Amino acid sequence: MRPEPGQVLHFSEDPSITRFVPHRAATARQAEKYVWAVDARRSPGYWFPRQCPRVMTIGGTTRVHAIEYGWLERMRTVELYAYRFDVKQFQPFEDHAHVATEPVVPLGPAERVGDLFALHEEAGIELRVLASLWPFWDEVTAGTREFSGIRLRNALPRPME
Repeated sequence: MRPEPGQVLHFSEDPSITRFVPHRAATARQAEKYVWAVDARRSPGYWFPRQCPRVMTIGGTTRVHAIEYGWLERMRTVELYAYRFDVKQFQPFEDHAHVATEPVVPLGPAERVGDLFALHEEAGIELRVLASLWPFWDEVTAGTREFSGIRLRNALPRPME
């Protein structure tokens, strides 16, 4: 599930949203209110249940996503939806997202994303399931590959060394 040219996507577990109003998330680092969306390159980072902690890395042509064992069942059963928007309603935010500062209406109804494991497989993304994300996080943040961590506050605590 990726946007078509000229589009961005917003992923949600709620299929009934008809209008998105900018808001400030409780965990936001910015004071501004936004509606968030992602482009085709960043979409795979959102092929997860909303609250699922994940670590992602890209090196050359290899992309790896990692989750914890405790999220496997939720990955299998979540009903995830994508909303399509005209990219012209958004502006780039840093290097990882697009934001709207005014209310926006999707181009159509929410689309069911489908099997998250199949999406990863079809995209050639290695999906790792780990007891803890922290060793992998430490490895990728110390390396030279591009990386991202989302919802890490929901990850299991770091193992004691």
